[in-house]
Amino acid sequence: MADIRLHQVGKTYANGAAALHGVSLAIAEGEFCVFVGPSGCGKSTLLRMIAGLEDITSGTLEIGGRRVNDLAPSERDVAMVFQNYALYPHLSVAANLGFGLRLAGLKRDEVTRRTTEVARLLQIDHLLDRLPQALSGGQRQRVAIGRALVRQPGVFLFDEPLSNLDAALRQQTRQEIARLHRQQPRACSVYVTHDQGEAMTLADRLVLLQPPAAGMLRPSVAQIGAPLALYHRPANLFAAGFLGSPRMNLLPAQVAGHTAAGLQLQLDAGGVLLQLPPLAAGVAMPAVGSAITLGVRAEHWQLQPPAAAASTALLAKVQWLEHLGDQSLAFLATPGGLNLALRLPPTVAPALGDALALQPDAAHAHLFGADGQSLAPASGPLFTPAA
Repeated sequence: MADIRLHQVGKTYANGAAALHGVSLAIAEGEFCVFVGPSGCGKSTLLRMIAGLEDITSGTLEIGGRRVNDLAPSERDVAMVFQNYALYPHLSVAANLGFGLRLAGLKRDEVTRRTTEVARLLQIDHLLDRLPQALSGGQRQRVAIGRALVRQPGVFLFDEPLSNLDAALRQQTRQEIARLHRQQPRACSVYVTHDQGEAMTLADRLVLLQPPAAGMLRPSVAQIGAPLALYHRPANLFAAGFLGSPRMNLLPAQVAGHTAAGLQLQLDAGGVLLQLPPLAAGVAMPAVGSAITLGVRAEHWQLQPPAAAASTALLAKVQWLEHLGDQSLAFLATPGGLNLALRLPPTVAPALGDALALQPDAAHAHLFGADGQSLAPASGPLFTPAA
């Protein structure tokens, strides 16, 4: 049916503000690709450019092997599901579903066949005679999705379609969207969200977008890859700080030395000296005195009894606790002013004000250079594995 190729696509507004810059990406037939990022990163703008609702000011966009920069939305073989449903209030569910088909000149029997088939698929066939105002939010969203499905396009575009639903409906509708995508093996889907949970669970591949930087033109794409690849191997500080809840602990430091025991880091906050294992073969050795950032996720701290902690342990006091049933989150502060997050099993239950001693689990630790880029190799460990 269709694939999507973007080559150095950009968007600059009439006032000179750059919304997107240098986006190059190939989305394969059958792939579910999610654009994710904070507000202002251009993810919805990029989706609308693919749909033909926003002009492309630089670069090339191809759908199904055709250059479509100057084609109208109706000529691109795409269907879009909007955040606000965009249903016609005076038309019944059946008429809303079939509106685009009638506009395309399909015969009445074919329109009826397709709308009935899609209504059954979405379990809204009992609602075909109702007006949108008589539907719940979840039912309206199904109608909006159905209106895209009946067109049988090569590309499905979703612009934050679950934002107006409550938590239970979001989870249910997310599962339905994933199921419907699997039933359209020759179509590709592009989905925009700011919700990391949605992005991680739906995507075959994530495209993480970053906002424009003040005073400089930088690529809009921070990292592309499978969801777990981005989570476990962030390519830069932006990816490390965005993906994950709570966000990765980022500890600014300087390289204090290289010893037989490994890499020594001195934290900027409080001057604490941390001892890490030797870097793995092939990893570029940062110079002594150079700026570096240590990244540790909340679940990748090792706890030690404060009284018996190593001299290089990081001491912190519990400031706040969130009990989540199967786990707890502890938010800590060090004497040097670092704020840290720690994920705890239910068997570990510190109290507010308790002192904890932490060591980063080197097998899962991250290092980022002064340029914000990860020091980790494309594959393989960052540190020499323990014997």
